[in-house]
Amino acid sequence: MGLRISGKQTLQTPPGLGTRPTPGRVRQALFNILRGQVEGCRWLDLCCGAGTVGAEALCQGAAFVAGIEIAAPACRIIQANWAKVAKPGQSFQVIQGDARKLLSRGLALDPFDYVYFAPPYDAGLYTPLLPLIPPLLKPGGTLIVEHRRGQKLPEQVGSLLRLDQRAYGQTALAFYRQLGEGP
Repeated sequence: MGLRISGKQTLQTPPGLGTRPTPGRVRQALFNILRGQVEGCRWLDLCCGAGTVGAEALCQGAAFVAGIEIAAPACRIIQANWAKVAKPGQSFQVIQGDARKLLSRGLALDPFDYVYFAPPYDAGLYTPLLPLIPPLLKPGGTLIVEHRRGQKLPEQVGSLLRLDQRAYGQTALAFYRQLGEGP
């Protein structure tokens, strides 16, 4: 199956129902909220599935995008998708592995401006992974958590506070940042 990003690029997705790509209207809303803030940033797409959000970050001018995904076939698709949309001067890295193990050991990557966390809704990953994410962010960085509408997420994740939450159909986004940091 193919998905469109930025109104023009078509990306591949892994076959079957094991991957739930972020809906197009959610991606569009997310990047409208972040308009003008993505260019030149460092972006981590955590549990990235087909990599559509990371691809969109590249299309919006992110300098570096990293993705973590457990499924090897999905990683091959993400690699191809990101190579298709990356422009000269942009770089990306796809890391195949279990996010719980990788984050608990610590990533050997510089901190990120944005971490987008979109695990399979029923995989039980929110509770173990959320506390591991704040150290991955630069000061002033933003954690964005995709979740099922109505699902309860904590008000605070480590030093990060939930500052905003928006719903788009059955999908919701929660935005976390350190208290006192800008929008």
